[in-house]
Amino acid sequence: MTTQYYTATSIDGFIADADHSLEWLFQLDDPEATGMQDEYPRFIADVGALAMGSTTYRWLADHTGFLDDPTQWEYTLPTWVFSSRDLPVPDGLDIRVVSGDVRPVHAAMVEAAAGKNVWLVGGGELVGQFHDAGLLDEVVLGVASVFLGSGAPLLPRRITAPSLELVETRQYGGAFVSLRYRVRRS
Repeated sequence: MTTQYYTATSIDGFIADADHSLEWLFQLDDPEATGMQDEYPRFIADVGALAMGSTTYRWLADHTGFLDDPTQWEYTLPTWVFSSRDLPVPDGLDIRVVSGDVRPVHAAMVEAAAGKNVWLVGGGELVGQFHDAGLLDEVVLGVASVFLGSGAPLLPRRITAPSLELVETRQYGGAFVSLRYRVRRS
């Protein structure tokens, strides 16, 4: 079981633009043209639970419409949404809105994942809390060939020692490179 931050980022380290949008990501090369069409299915097959922040959740709600039509929610996995405010959750979906310390929530996620990985979808501040608690094992980045100039930072933390260890790189067409880092423990 691994707790992973798997996300796409711009070269300059932003996961969303200044308007909290991911539209920049969907304007890039077709996944089949880049060879990335198999990357996500391979990744998600090993995931048993996921967590995201409220901004990510709201963006998904606004862009998929799952609050009005729960069939548009793409995940069949238990999902924890960290938020300091109440959020709407459609009936029938395994979505739990939580707040506070990530440690007890992570323990519940690990139990629900039943030996599979825990995916930290984002945002960066939430992932930083998992890192600060010593719960982040791996960072997997799809680095897109764009500069956003500003926006939501990839991981708003200073991580210098112990450093991350690069364990894998892959190039996908001309638009993406995948970088996999193991989080070293002190």
